This record gives sequence, structure tokens and C-alpha cells, in this order.
Amino acid sequence: MTPAARLAAAASVLDSIAHSRQPAEVVLKAWGAANRYAGSKDRRAIADRVYKVIRARGRLVWAMGGREDGRALVIGSLSLIDGLSLDEIELLHSGEGYGPRPLSKQERARITAGPGELPGWVAAGLPEFVVEDFKITFGDRWTEEAHELMAPRAPIDLRVNVAKTTVAGVEAELTEAGLSPERTPWSAVGLRLSAEPPPNVQALEAFKQGHIEIQDEGSQVACWLTGVESGMTVVDYCAGGGGKTLGLAMLGQPVVTRAPKAEAEAAPVATWSPVGGEGAAPQPQPKPKAKPVEITSTIRLFAYDVVQKRLDNIRPRLARAGVTADLRLLGQNGGGVEDLVRQADVVLVDAPCSGSGTWRRRPEDAWRLKPSEVERLHALQVQILDRASALVKPGGRLVFVTCSMLRGENEATADAFEENHPEFAPVPVAQALNASTLTDAARERLGELAAGGHRLRLSPASTGTDGFFAAVYERTA
Repeated sequence: MTPAARLAAAASVLDSIAHSRQPAEVVLKAWGAANRYAGSKDRRAIADRVYKVIRARGRLVWAMGGREDGRALVIGSLSLIDGLSLDEIELLHSGEGYGPRPLSKQERARITAGPGELPGWVAAGLPEFVVEDFKITFGDRWTEEAHELMAPRAPIDLRVNVAKTTVAGVEAELTEAGLSPERTPWSAVGLRLSAEPPPNVQALEAFKQGHIEIQDEGSQVACWLTGVESGMTVVDYCAGGGGKTLGLAMLGQPVVTRAPKAEAEAAPVATWSPVGGEGAAPQPQPKPKAKPVEITSTIRLFAYDVVQKRLDNIRPRLARAGVTADLRLLGQNGGGVEDLVRQADVVLVDAPCSGSGTWRRRPEDAWRLKPSEVERLHALQVQILDRASALVKPGGRLVFVTCSMLRGENEATADAFEENHPEFAPVPVAQALNASTLTDAARERLGELAAGGHRLRLSPASTGTDGFFAAVYERTA
């Protein structure tokens, strides 16, 4: 594909994303499958352009006079992001071949005029309606928080399954596979991979053997606020994709202190081949694989969700990790939990939310979110917390978690729960954290971030994680 044809393709993909609820990654894959003529370099160039535009969308819409179509955004990106001159942009818009049509008079005028003085929300790269929320939450740091949430591409965080292997063992495995893993700063069982180039984690032997799971470090910290220990009855009330279900399953399990030894699969060593004849070199032998580790669960773990398909998708993940959980379909009105009322030691509510804490991974979602959706999610969270709290036994713990950066979903929901449920007392974050999965320094620092209280906020700027909010409670009556 020519550079001009790549631009036309990027504009088409951007239009498809704008008219879809699918993640940009899914739309890009669908475009590649439908356009087999595009080589890997073409697909990578188109994807890079698409993500550049999405991350700078507010600024580009402003610069192009309010136009939101893919063509206008691509043209704006060539000027504002790539720094091309009008003549250079026009060369890429000759209308020849599969390239985009020539620039209109209005498009030339927008490029030459420049964006002018940008409003604060445009410069920060955020949807306008969330700016006041950020200012209240982060004060003078709000633009830094906005930039780190929207601009950089997020790394890939892994949680090592220490019931099967060790962090050092996985580190060696990944290094041998040609990757450059780094220890995560907060999690003692975490490793981090660069997103450039994006690694195919699911193709790694360490993943297939259940030695690692993809889980952002902030999500790992949220699990450790539960304080799960051996013998407990634990409920993941909104299981979703099962990431936190797996994280909870690991808590309270025996920890492997030495990586399992690899064992060669039984196979005869061939010293002769019909092609090479006698004396030919021995045939390649299978690469030794680590002996599977059987894990005996020490907790009773229940995972609920309102969608059966999501529960079904958790099963292979549990099998790969070598752990078990009782997967149950939750009724639309909260039914199906009667046998666990006031029986659970721990209930984790990873509540439905805007996902604004993950905008560095899915920046397209920022421009799909509306104020009415935040209000709807807040009301839903209050309802879910009310139902989930009924499962907590006296002395048991309730942990409310979102992957949102917005007060309308976080503090507003926690405030409502505390007002409606005086039978639950706050638990300070420093007390709640499971020390075995954090370094001492990280545990102390997270306690400081919570300012001694029971609410913890994580963000790309402050902790280098996705954005998370958590509040911890204990039933006292």
C-alpha cells in the first residue's frame, strides 16, 4: 500500500470505530481480515495512525472546526501531530490510486489557520464534561493526570501464579523467549512488559502452562485489599472476565519457593532417518516442559455474573491456572445467592463502571462516554452494593472496586453506601492490604496514598497503573 492509501484506510477505520461499540483493536482486526492485500507493515502503519488520532481526538476535532469524520481527523493529525506542511499534505491527497481525494478549500483553511488557543479540556485531551470532575479530584495535578491517562500506551502487566512457579522462574522464561520483563514496583508477584512492540502473551509457553495471567498491577492491588486467607468463603460478586476471580483464587494458596523442573516428554532418540541414512544427525527432540502442578484450593470461591457467557469464558482460565471456583449465574434482580446470605468472609464487588481508568488502553471509550451513562452506572453500583453486602457475615469484609477515574462513580457511590449501611465500618487501607503480595515499601506507600483512610485511588500518573478506586468495609452488626 502507498502512504496515501494507508491514510485513506485509517480514515475508513476511524469512521467504523465511531459507529461501533467494539474496541478499536477489534475493528482494526476486522478491517485486516477483510483486506488481505494489506501486509503486516501496512496494518501496523494504519493502526498507529488510528491510535494517534484517537488519543488526540479532542484537539483534532477542535482544529478541524468541529468535524469528527475520519478524513478530517487524519488530515488534522498530519498537520498537528506529524508537523507536515500544507504542500506535503496535499501530495498525500492527490486522489490518485487508492489515496484520499484532494483537499477542499475549507480543509486547506483549517490547516493553515492552526488550532489557535486551546481550551483546557482540549489541551488535556479529555472529554469536556469530565474536566470539572478531574479538577475536584486532583487539583493542580489534573492536567498531568489527564495526560498520563490519555497519551501514553500502557505496558502489559502480568501476575505470576506463585502457586505453580516463582517470579524469578517466569522472569527467566520470558527472557529466554526474547522479551525484557521488569519487576513491578507495587506487586511482589508482578512482571511488566513493554507494549512496543506488543507481545503475544497468549502464545507464550508460560501462559499456556498457567504460570502467568495478564492483570494490571492496579487490579492486583485491588484483590489484595480483600485480605483473603486460607479457609475463607470468598465471593467475587461481579466476575466479568474473571481476572479478579483468578487473583482471589491465588490468595491463601501455598507459595512455590522454587520453579518446577522441566521434564522431557517420553520419546525415542532417533539416530537414523530415511532421508539422511546411517550416521545422520539425531532428530530434534521436544523441548522439555515443566511438570504440571496440582493446586489444592484452600478457600471456597464463588464467582457470580449476570451473563452466562462471561462465566463460561472463565472456566478455561481457571483450568489453566490449576484452581477452582463455583461459577454461578446471578439473577437480574440479585437472585441466586440465598444460600450465601451472611455467610461470606469476603465479598469483592468489582462494580460495572465507565472504565475510564483504562482509557490509556482503550482511548476510544473516552469519546463514547456521556454524562447520562455515568449517572446510570452510579445508580446501578448503589443497587449492586446493597445486594452484595447482604452476603457478608459479621466480621466479614466488603471491598468496592471500580476501574474508573470519576467521582460520580467512585466517591459518590461509596458515600451513598456508607449513608445507607451504618452496619458497615471503614477498614483503613494500610490494615487491609495483604502483606505477602506487596513489598514493605509498596504497602507503606499505598497506605500513604489512602491518607490513612479506607479509600484508595490509583492512577497512571500517581502509581503507574490503570485508574482504580477502592473502598474497604467490615460488617460490625
